[in-house]
Amino acid sequence: MSKSWSANDHKSYSNSPPAATKRPRNDNGNKVTVVLGAQWGDEGKGKVVDLLATESDIVCRCQGGNNAGHTVVVDEKEYDFHLLPSGIINTHCTSFIGNGVVIHLPGLFEEIDKNEKKGLKGWDKRLVISDRAHIVFDFHQAVDGLQEVQRKAQEGKNIGTTKKGIGPTYACKASRTGLRICDLMADFNEFSTRVKNLVQQYQSMYPALKVDVEGELKKLKDYAERIRPLVRDGVYFMYDAIHGVPKKILVEGANAALLDIDFGTYPFVTSSNCTVGGVCTGLGIPPANIGEVYGVSKAYTTRVGIGAFPTEQLNAVGELLQTRGHEVGVTTGRKRRCGWLDLVILKYAHMINGFTAIALTKLDILDDLDEIEVGVAYKINGKRIPYFPANMEVLQKVEVEYETFPGWKTDTSAARKWNDLPSKAQNYIRFVENHIGVPIKWVGVGKSRECMIQMF
Repeated sequence: MSKSWSANDHKSYSNSPPAATKRPRNDNGNKVTVVLGAQWGDEGKGKVVDLLATESDIVCRCQGGNNAGHTVVVDEKEYDFHLLPSGIINTHCTSFIGNGVVIHLPGLFEEIDKNEKKGLKGWDKRLVISDRAHIVFDFHQAVDGLQEVQRKAQEGKNIGTTKKGIGPTYACKASRTGLRICDLMADFNEFSTRVKNLVQQYQSMYPALKVDVEGELKKLKDYAERIRPLVRDGVYFMYDAIHGVPKKILVEGANAALLDIDFGTYPFVTSSNCTVGGVCTGLGIPPANIGEVYGVSKAYTTRVGIGAFPTEQLNAVGELLQTRGHEVGVTTGRKRRCGWLDLVILKYAHMINGFTAIALTKLDILDDLDEIEVGVAYKINGKRIPYFPANMEVLQKVEVEYETFPGWKTDTSAARKWNDLPSKAQNYIRFVENHIGVPIKWVGVGKSRECMIQMF
């Protein structure tokens, strides 16, 4: 028989509040600051995060896996991060890997080992991992490779994935066959059974797939003990961070708007939401606690892999940008395709993310050009369109309308404030800012932290 609720029940409960409410709370909640890619990735997000992380208490990753790569230069040492948040360098800052991230444990520890050799210390005191994050297995990576081969054979083209197992892991998550960090932390026999069942499923789909299940399980058992001290309930961790004592919380997006599973150049995209919505679902926080949203864009455009690229320059300009910009993927080592800055893409990214400011990086790469073009609109059959096409066949055929600017033909790499930049470079920056309708807060003119000119 059900018990009816009464005022007395409420009174007795209210007299003994949970322990968490007894200490002073931050009633409005701390706002998180978000850094997101505004193009196809590789925009220099790591540098912007590193800049902000020096003043942050917590830096979070909310989606993606070790398919993302951020390079941060500190004291002339170059650190490459794939799963670790870029804030891990800062000794006063906690780094959090949220539930929306997919984690390849061998890759995580390989990354830690490499960066330890470069001087990273005390990371184990500063790293927290959500127990709800999904696990990338070695066989997910093998399946990723097999799927690419299959696409090439069937369609004559592949997607150009990093073959890091990201897509298959998110597919497992969506089909409810995935395994999470909390499963690894629990009964290992039950975990092993579920892993073996998953391998059998994959082998029925891909008869060529060879998996050393026992070998992988043995490694995972060892990794489980190494990460156990780092694992926390991620939802409570973030709730406490937001509603506890005032903290500066930074969210480091991986990939970028045009690689988003919903809003990117589908199917040539990643397998997670790398726009602002992925911050809420990937960390377990309400939209009301999103504060500043910073978009990061190069002063030109690049993309790795296959897919439409309206402003791509398959000529001497593209080669110059590729060479001067050292445009090679951090994760894959693939050369990046290069082209003019595309403001249609930036406006589209702003529609989705609501950027409060933009960081424009790698301006110095344009220093040698006589003229600089900027894509300002797309036309279909000679008519301007006010939207970014969803269909890739349509996007392949758009005609780009350009604005042309005179180059400044001056080395900007030593500039440290706005007035140090040549007037023609200033005009270029102001045009971009006005066209998108978002203020540019930083301009990057080099690789290191001090090369970011702060405008306001």
